[in-house]
Amino acid sequence: MKTLREYPDVGELVVGTVSSVKDYGAFVKLEEFPGKEGFIHVSEVTTGWVKYIRDHIREGKKIVAKVIDVNESKNQINLSLKRVTDAQKRKKMQHWKNEIRGRMLFERMAAAMGMEPEEAYEQFGYDLIDVFGGIYPAMEAAVLEDNVLEEEGFEGEWVREFVKMAKDNIAPPFVSISGTLIVSSEEPDGVEVVKEALRKAESIGENIEIHYIGSPKYRIKVTAEDYKTAEKAMKAAADAAIEYMESRGEGNLAEFDRKGE
Repeated sequence: MKTLREYPDVGELVVGTVSSVKDYGAFVKLEEFPGKEGFIHVSEVTTGWVKYIRDHIREGKKIVAKVIDVNESKNQINLSLKRVTDAQKRKKMQHWKNEIRGRMLFERMAAAMGMEPEEAYEQFGYDLIDVFGGIYPAMEAAVLEDNVLEEEGFEGEWVREFVKMAKDNIAPPFVSISGTLIVSSEEPDGVEVVKEALRKAESIGENIEIHYIGSPKYRIKVTAEDYKTAEKAMKAAADAAIEYMESRGEGNLAEFDRKGE
C-alpha cells in the first residue's frame, strides 16, 4: 500500500514480512512503506536469551514490530518485536487488513467512475488518508456521520459515491447493547436518591447512556468496540446503581434486566 510518508515514525507499530533471518537479527520488508526494509536485532526479538533465533522468527512470516530508531540519511529502520504486546499485535494487524480492504473498495469505486486508481488517489485519496489516517477509517467515519466529509472540506461528485460505497460495504465500527434498570426509592427525597443511583451508573464510563423509559424503568445503553467490552461495562454500570441503592437500606430498590423493555 502506498503511503503519504516515506518513513515510519519512531514508536509507530508497523506490519512487515520477514525477508531474511541471520544469527544476529532479521530483515523485514515493511508492508506499509514500499521499498523500505527494517532490521530487528537479535536482542529485540524476545525477552531473555535467544539461543536459536529461528525458534522465534522465520522467513516469510508476517509480524508486527515497533519502530525504535529511524536514520533516513542511512536508510536504516530499526525495529523491535519484544516491545509489542499481544493486544497491540492483534489491533495493528486488524487495522492493516482493514486498510487493504478499504483500498480495494476505493480502487473499485475509482474504476466504476472511469478513473485510474492513481488518479483517484491524487485527486482525493491521499487527502482522505491525511485527514482520517487511512481509507478504511475514512469509510468508518462516513458510515457513522453522513456529512463528515463535507465538514472536513471535501467536495465533488465522488463524495456521494464514496459514502454509498462505505455504507454498502463497511459495518459500523462499534456495537451497542442495552438493558433495563429498575430503580425506586421510598425515602422522603427518593427522587434525588434515584438520580444519584443513575449518576453512579453513568460515571462508570463515557460510553454509557441512561434514558428514562417510565418510572421506575430506565434504559442503559452501552457503546463499545466489541460485545465483550460492552457487556462488561453494562454489568459494571448496573452493579454500581444496585450497590448504591442497597447501601441506602430498606425502601430502596434496584434491579437489572439485560433483556427487559
